[in-house]
Amino acid sequence: MMLSAFALLSACQKETDIFDGPSLNDIYGEFSLLQPLEVTDDAIDFAAGELAVFTASFSKNVNWTIRITGNESGAVKEISGFSNILSADNATWNGSTTSLPMFRAEDCSVELFFENEEETYSLSLSVVSPKVNTGLLLEDFEGAWNPGWGSFVQSGADMSFVIKDDGQAAQGSQYYDMGGEVGWDYLIGLIDIPGSAYGAPTFDLSANPDNVFFNVLLAKQPGLNNAIVLFQFREDDNGDGVYTEGEEDMFSLELLLNGENGWQLVSKKYADLVTLVNGAPAAAIGNGINEPDKLFQVSILMLANPATGYSQALMDYLIFTENAPLEP
Repeated sequence: MMLSAFALLSACQKETDIFDGPSLNDIYGEFSLLQPLEVTDDAIDFAAGELAVFTASFSKNVNWTIRITGNESGAVKEISGFSNILSADNATWNGSTTSLPMFRAEDCSVELFFENEEETYSLSLSVVSPKVNTGLLLEDFEGAWNPGWGSFVQSGADMSFVIKDDGQAAQGSQYYDMGGEVGWDYLIGLIDIPGSAYGAPTFDLSANPDNVFFNVLLAKQPGLNNAIVLFQFREDDNGDGVYTEGEEDMFSLELLLNGENGWQLVSKKYADLVTLVNGAPAAAIGNGINEPDKLFQVSILMLANPATGYSQALMDYLIFTENAPLEP
């Protein structure tokens, strides 16, 4: 009988060795670096598939951030976590950026800092070659003007539709500058990019519009809030090798550059492109089906209300990606 009572008492006892929440050491323990900040390779060839893995260990679990800054580009990548160790599981860099511009072949500064701790640790590394993005690259403006493209520029004031190399590029060293003042028309200038510039009447894209993303880097200029960049996507619905105006689909993406200054990534799923008339959604012109494999031409129109004066927008790195938006 006594054994049964003892067993019952034991079964009813509360476990005291299970503790939910942060450890006392994480809350009150003194912070110290047990193993120094290191990187597996201080000369990384991202284009060849190499990765940068940061390692370190600490005396307690803390919120930490690694900040990588390109010394020439000014690109910034941040990796954050909560742990007492840095390893391949939580501190791997594939060459991508958190804040544009994109990284170049350049030396980089690396800082490791912690929430509520004064200590900061640093090291240097070199990007031998930047990350290569998979997709159909329309243009990165690193070379001369594509001879297969068409363009039209109004005869307005202070017109600037040129490739520039002045240190402001979002990717590489060059970008496209679109600007000017036209007092009689919304249209300042335009670019036509036909599929034929890439070897076929239509672009080499998946037929599934949910898998295709259009990506572009655009920059609003300080003090200017009137730029409108309109992208038009014309499809050869009937497959006859031409686009018939007013009979086949033209989907659009209209962007008003009136937010933050500087470079921004714009990514749009092809399935979400709509037909626009004067900036408002409208009925489809053709069969109304978003068919990226039938894309015949991409047009870029630089627009502004003529009453608002000079307008300008910078553009870089136009690329179609599949399965996910661009990770710059």
